[in-house]
Amino acid sequence: MSTTNNMQIDLFREQILAAVKNKTPLSIEGGGTKSWYGNANSYTKLDTRPYAGILEYQPEELVITACAGTPLKEIEAVLAEKNQVLAFEPPHFGDTATFGGAIAAGLAGPGRISAGNLRDFVLGARILDGKGQDLSFGGKVMKNVAGYDVSRLLPGSMGTLSLLLEASVKVLPRPAATTTLRCQIPQEKALQVLNEWAGQPLPLTASCWIGKPGQDGELTIRLAGALAAVKAAIPLMNAAIDAVEVDPAVAQMFWADLREQRLAVFANLQDNDTLYRLALPAACGPLSLENTSGDIILEWHGQQRWIQAPSDDATFASLKAVAHTHGGHATRFKQGSHVDPSNQRFTLLSEQVHSTALEAVQARLRAAFDPAGVFATSRLP
Repeated sequence: MSTTNNMQIDLFREQILAAVKNKTPLSIEGGGTKSWYGNANSYTKLDTRPYAGILEYQPEELVITACAGTPLKEIEAVLAEKNQVLAFEPPHFGDTATFGGAIAAGLAGPGRISAGNLRDFVLGARILDGKGQDLSFGGKVMKNVAGYDVSRLLPGSMGTLSLLLEASVKVLPRPAATTTLRCQIPQEKALQVLNEWAGQPLPLTASCWIGKPGQDGELTIRLAGALAAVKAAIPLMNAAIDAVEVDPAVAQMFWADLREQRLAVFANLQDNDTLYRLALPAACGPLSLENTSGDIILEWHGQQRWIQAPSDDATFASLKAVAHTHGGHATRFKQGSHVDPSNQRFTLLSEQVHSTALEAVQARLRAAFDPAGVFATSRLP
């Protein structure tokens, strides 16, 4: 550990203890590219960017350890030199995205359906808690451990549990071969074939359907893995959907634009509308939705759906009810520029029968990590 890093940790600790003394929460932020995500807050910022750098990278062990303020693109560039990747494909939402911000947001890209969630790749973490204590959890290898793996709590916590200083994550080799196929089919047909393929040993690593209910839409799928496996899968899948292969450069741009929500279908969000995210079980078919606008986007074989609709509470309640009926939940993911920023963004744990009991667990965790409420920004309810 360098002297500079130790000095920066001392500065973080001083800021945390001052916040405890003044009873004023701190809003942890790196590059700020996801500051719009989650419930709004205007508390004093704690900037993680001064604490940056890759601490350890072991390509042969498929593990990288870095400081929270390290630019995400720097980490991906270092991995690319060894032909390795972050398999969960974290969205950047801007050039200044940081490693810590990606973990705190807990978001994953198109590859999540085959590779797994970001949380599954976090091996260990170092944090400062709400008392300024320097704590480390987990390690740098995958192994069976007794007790609860605290480092797995940090993905998706959005800085409401502690200040993430460093993290070790598992990386994977880049697939030897990748092919993207595209066709026009209705949503119901797309969900049917994707669910059938998901149960088969096919190299299907990502999918996206864009269109309107009851009409043909554009289904794009990505095959990745060993060259022989990809070549063998193409005719089998084409027998079901009659697709065409997409130019590799065009395909690469499409998946990147989908991950970063740069596709035109995302850019059309109206000032008074909200982009809702529905998380649903694998077997969920087409939904009966009203009062929506624009096209519907399905990712992760239909388990993640993006819907544009008015931002009012009645519409949100309706979408939450639809998602709940099918065993899922809904989020006001991104709001138009004219929408009230104080809107509750998430389906609360108390609103779902299967998650009500988690409220008490969440409250005890926050009390243990942050007894004075330094990180209680309510960005995550």
